[in-house]
Amino acid sequence: MSKLAIVTGGSTGIGAHLVAALVGAGYRVGFTYFSSPEAAQGVVQPLGSAAYAVKCDAGSATDVAAAHEEIAAHFDAVPDLLVNNAGIQTWAPLLELDVSDFDRVIRTNLRGAFLNTQEFARRLVAAGGEGAIINIGSGCNKVAFPKLVDYAASKGGIEQLTKSAALELGPKGIRVNCVAPGAIANERTAEEADGYAEKWAALTPLRRVGTVADVAGPVLFLASDAAAFVTGQTLYVDGGVFSSAPWPNYE
Repeated sequence: MSKLAIVTGGSTGIGAHLVAALVGAGYRVGFTYFSSPEAAQGVVQPLGSAAYAVKCDAGSATDVAAAHEEIAAHFDAVPDLLVNNAGIQTWAPLLELDVSDFDRVIRTNLRGAFLNTQEFARRLVAAGGEGAIINIGSGCNKVAFPKLVDYAASKGGIEQLTKSAALELGPKGIRVNCVAPGAIANERTAEEADGYAEKWAALTPLRRVGTVADVAGPVLFLASDAAAFVTGQTLYVDGGVFSSAPWPNYE
């Protein structure tokens, strides 16, 4: 029987690609979505019975518990991999950021990762199984970005959630790591700014932006037995951009 994974926020962007990549690697995948059943079915259709979509508000404890129950019942199995990908962001200066937007981002990104981690781990421990959790972070785990105070706060929290969960869940046979993408070309970032790819490529040591496919490899590695002794770590998938310090041109 193939392994079973849960991916949160799996109907678009990086999440949708991760669902497909995991199915390609032999997993059955239950994934959650929030706003578009059409997009979710667009992910499921080419993957057939290996994928299953469930509507879920990542910040709702009731929704999260129901989604995990539905996925386990549908596949008649206890999932052994969780990818916490669900996330949103707002774009506003600190002094203009609306409190409701701050709360919404923290609720989805950080509270959502906590609730899904807790639900997944409780069920896996009760079943006596071992597994892995992979949180999707950001360059915001490490450095501050302008006009993204709520998003940066949520991703910084995910960095520490990863470490804390790894500490507590390691003795129970569950590894917890984080994959932190840098500038990634997808539908959202294409709308973020004109010339997004070109501007970030010029700042990146590898001289290109990342793709959603670039994120899948590290996720599959951390999910695999090849990473059996890796936990509590953050792997930056950023082409080196957040490893370089500002440096003057002395030429």
